[in-house]
Amino acid sequence: MVPKSMVEQYIVGVAVVIAPLLGFVFLYYNSLVRFLGLSKLKRRASMEFPKENRINKNGSGEDVGTTDIIIVGAGVAGAALAYSLGKDGRQVRVIERDLNPPDRIAGESLMPGGYLKLIELGLEDCVDEIDAQRNQGYILYKDGKNAPISYPLEKFHSHVVGKNFHNNRFVQKLRKKAASLHNVSLEQGTVTSLLEENGTIKGVHYKDKSSQMLTAYASLTVVCDGCFSNLRRSLCNPKVDVPSYFVGFILTNCKLSDQNHGAIILADPSPIVFYPISSTEIRCMVDVPSQNLPSLSNGEMSHYLKTLVAPKVFPETYDSFISAIEKKDNIKVMPNRIMAGAPHRTPGALLIGDSLNMRHAITGGGMTVALSDVVLLRDLLRPLHDLSDASVVCKYLQSFYTLRKPMSSTINILASVLHKVFSSSSDPTIEDIQHACIGYLRLGGVFSSGLSAMISGLCPRPLSLAFHLFVLAIYGVGRLLLPFPSPKRLWNGAKLFWVSSNIIFPIIHSEGVRQMFFPLTVPAYYRTPPRNKDLKV
Repeated sequence: MVPKSMVEQYIVGVAVVIAPLLGFVFLYYNSLVRFLGLSKLKRRASMEFPKENRINKNGSGEDVGTTDIIIVGAGVAGAALAYSLGKDGRQVRVIERDLNPPDRIAGESLMPGGYLKLIELGLEDCVDEIDAQRNQGYILYKDGKNAPISYPLEKFHSHVVGKNFHNNRFVQKLRKKAASLHNVSLEQGTVTSLLEENGTIKGVHYKDKSSQMLTAYASLTVVCDGCFSNLRRSLCNPKVDVPSYFVGFILTNCKLSDQNHGAIILADPSPIVFYPISSTEIRCMVDVPSQNLPSLSNGEMSHYLKTLVAPKVFPETYDSFISAIEKKDNIKVMPNRIMAGAPHRTPGALLIGDSLNMRHAITGGGMTVALSDVVLLRDLLRPLHDLSDASVVCKYLQSFYTLRKPMSSTINILASVLHKVFSSSSDPTIEDIQHACIGYLRLGGVFSSGLSAMISGLCPRPLSLAFHLFVLAIYGVGRLLLPFPSPKRLWNGAKLFWVSSNIIFPIIHSEGVRQMFFPLTVPAYYRTPPRNKDLKV
């Protein structure tokens, strides 16, 4: 009898041959569709924005002066961008709604790819002295089996690793670093609207801590006020989806079996995520579908967690899990928001971070994308000594939205695909896909390291991602056909491939096939810094 491992290797070998062919057909079809619809897109882009998306031109307030760049928001993206632009000699004004330490359960995992971006920005010391924990990956658990997702860090120095920490400690370190520069002004205030003159953003209207209305002017306004942005409607066409909520709380007096790896339990009714955020605390996140979210105020949430979720956690964490649920005000609920980046071309303004683009938080890739945005924007702005001609600068910065695609789309797609696959479902085909994921990762080698490199932000390559997703789907079909392809097995295999395609293709399409896979066909890709004679003096 042929060993099962050899059969699986044969299946993967066949998949490696078939996947590129199917991928080429898919990409060709989508590029053709987008090409045929190009004229429609151009017509739509030239249309006037809806009234509710127009920028507020009105509003009076005391003039607080002009600066090079205004940054709205001092979260991870805003504070990091302020520091990097300030180091380059820009005069920067940062306006943050609340400069107190943020109280949130997101932004606690920094992938190795994000840590490398932090090093590029000179901000790696911001994870020092906050009791940050090393994160070398995650381990998936399902039905007594497990599969590691270990980040491929062999080629990097020992300090290059993922980091888990309290978000507020990290953000406050970033803000302190930015405020240490004499040319960076960090102040508390609420931006109420963008200031527009003849279609160009000239600055912002905002209220300071005493509720006095003020007006600040700048050559460029960067909006990065996070997932709850109240300004994005002026600069993009937001379509926000909330497929689930994370119910989060902190466990104490317990340890995970592998302290350097987080844990993801694929359980019914909800996937459960564990990872350490300090030397004494473990964050637990329970993913609950939006349509089934119990009430926190009347005790339904506690009952849900105790009766349906607690029996699925590790025995060594059970007592701490129950204690954490019973602790007053320990449970927090966070919506998992998904929004593709669809910015309008607006002279004088730019969106970055979660204001522009959001993905499901199950992979913890948000800060990695945000810091990648910051590095890219800093590098694009460096050759520009004069930002006064907003139209010319805007045309040049259109390249930002294409150049950010490798990192953002790779992490976005993986987050959405893995959430759909990991979520509990009554469809037995989803169960088959989950087992295929476990089996694929257990193959090790390039299969496991390839996916983990993309999850970690170390290999932001959309084509590699598409290849792995196709190979994984075909591997899953092959597993169902063993040991002999009976009619029932063929039918189940066809269903698996169909369901996998229905998960993968719409997500890829929402990210923009042309920008992801054919960036050389996007005119903005070739934008070069404007020469001095192109800028108004």
